[in-house]
Amino acid sequence: MKNLFLLFSLVIITSAVSAQDVFSCKNTRFSFFSSAPLEDIEAKTDKGVSAINVKTGAIYFKVPIASFQFRKKLMQDHFNQNYLESDKFPFAEFKGKVVENTDLSRNGTYEVTVEGMLNLHGVDKAYREKGTITVKDGNITAGSTFNIRVADHRIDVPSMVVKNVAEVVAVTVNAVYTAVVNR
Repeated sequence: MKNLFLLFSLVIITSAVSAQDVFSCKNTRFSFFSSAPLEDIEAKTDKGVSAINVKTGAIYFKVPIASFQFRKKLMQDHFNQNYLESDKFPFAEFKGKVVENTDLSRNGTYEVTVEGMLNLHGVDKAYREKGTITVKDGNITAGSTFNIRVADHRIDVPSMVVKNVAEVVAVTVNAVYTAVVNR
């Protein structure tokens, strides 16, 4: 609940809005895939939150790092303890904006560019990535797949496991938004 309050506050603060301009998603899906010579690593979560302001194009994502589920428990333990240090850096957070002047209040599928700042592992880095936003009868879905270089976020991969963990990880995000209603 605290995350949703912060999420709405951030999107609303970015501009004067009416409730019909803000859409939220409580179960945003994130996954990542790492392909290295010795093994592939994949994890998923649906514990992320997101919000989008269709009037301003402001967009926000936040995901608890410890919520990612792996095929192998040992991979999950190493991910949280050794690489992402989820006790020290519990969330990844992105604050950005749709670059194009797209009317997201009208039905359609829009290829968009989103740029903003990703905080991961306590390190901010600017990203500019492609995504798709679909608007249909007041419902909005958004998705994107992009790459993150682990070194850019000071995620150390010991040389002895460099064949197990890729330097670049593909991240996929999908959100299904509903309108925020004032009560």
